[in-house]
Amino acid sequence: MQRASTQVVSVIEPVVSGLGYELVGAEFGQAENGMTLRVYIDKPEGIVMEDCATVSRQLDAVLDVEDTIKSAYLLEVSSPGIDRPLFTEAHFAAQIGEEVKVRLADGIGGRRNFKGQLVGVEDGVATVEVDGTDYELSIADVEQAHVKGRLP
Repeated sequence: MQRASTQVVSVIEPVVSGLGYELVGAEFGQAENGMTLRVYIDKPEGIVMEDCATVSRQLDAVLDVEDTIKSAYLLEVSSPGIDRPLFTEAHFAAQIGEEVKVRLADGIGGRRNFKGQLVGVEDGVATVEVDGTDYELSIADVEQAHVKGRLP
């Protein structure tokens, strides 16, 4: 799965915010059940199943009309969950000190996958410490990133 295109997000965001939710982000790509558009929503009091169903119904209708995605796909709407995905610089900044997994599109020196502690975020760059070495990762190059969830 990769971040959804800006065109898809531009269709999704007004629907989600219009319903009173925050669009955390969206991913599109091959999943276990075929091509999937995965949309993450949140609100201060948390997300319940009915929230996901409400947003899913509205998005399904709007996405059909807009016809932004030309191929067949499944629509999944969920909360960010314990392994919260990171899409924006603000998402990264809110998780400083946490363990993260990051996959880059282009990579650094042939390396695309990084798992370690997020130690800083500045000017579009997330710094992740992996085995005692700091790696500066361009957030614009992030293909997928999430917090490694911890049970309370």
